[in-house]
Amino acid sequence: MSDIREIRSRMKSVADTEKITKAMYMISSSKMRRARAELERTRPHFDALNNEIKRIFRSKPGIKSPYMYPADGSHDLPGAYAYIVVTSDKGLAGFYNHAVIKEFESQMTDHESRYFMVGDYGCKYCDARSIEYDEKFRYSADNPTMRRTREMAEYILSEYDEGRISKIFLIYTDMENSIVQKAKTVRLLPFHRMDFTDEKDRTNVTFDFFPSAESVLENIVRSYVAEYLYSALVDSYCCEQSARMNAMDEADRNANELMTALNLEYNHARQSRITREITEISAGARALKKKKKK
Repeated sequence: MSDIREIRSRMKSVADTEKITKAMYMISSSKMRRARAELERTRPHFDALNNEIKRIFRSKPGIKSPYMYPADGSHDLPGAYAYIVVTSDKGLAGFYNHAVIKEFESQMTDHESRYFMVGDYGCKYCDARSIEYDEKFRYSADNPTMRRTREMAEYILSEYDEGRISKIFLIYTDMENSIVQKAKTVRLLPFHRMDFTDEKDRTNVTFDFFPSAESVLENIVRSYVAEYLYSALVDSYCCEQSARMNAMDEADRNANELMTALNLEYNHARQSRITREITEISAGARALKKKKKK
């Protein structure tokens, strides 16, 4: 790239791109902070629901519920398995979507399955590979809210209550810390009884439930599923923003390296041009001088 005008044009393009990546970095950082703060505000309610379910099991160890595995311990339930897959609405998020899709592919088996996609990226992936998913359950992954999450939970729970699905799995990205993110699959329903029982936590205290322990458990479980789904959506959203921040930071570093190389190339081209002009002037002066001598 020896033409100075072309190099200047390229440098301007890189500089404009660098402004965009820095702006996207700041936006993602702000979104992640707000989402984490919102999740922390809802966590006490989620912990309270978890404790109430434990209290019911401590008081009624033999309780029966459609949201629990059968008492005989069988895990191979008849019916379709549901997978809720959480991706982003758009790209430019580094490895984030790739990791979720890879986890999603690892869960595909010969067992009858139904897929429920959250985020446009997952929908486009399924469309490109002719993978059927529930068109009615198509939600945005951007800025998750509790109201939207309750709609999701009610829809998926109605499918479960009607017997159209027998298990519900959630595929999302967990932010283990500020650096490590991991796409994982968790089972939402049915519950194992051991998920809410702890031999160290057993007491002889009994409680009365109205109208019944089963009815109370059903209401709590529905709220628990919604809260868990919401925390997973927010966690995934934070991971998306963190991955986008890392991607924009990497792009910014690459832009700086490219700008440095272009500056060097520009200086070389400019120096070559100046040298050529000086050489031409000197040659013209020498030719003129020789002409005068003659």
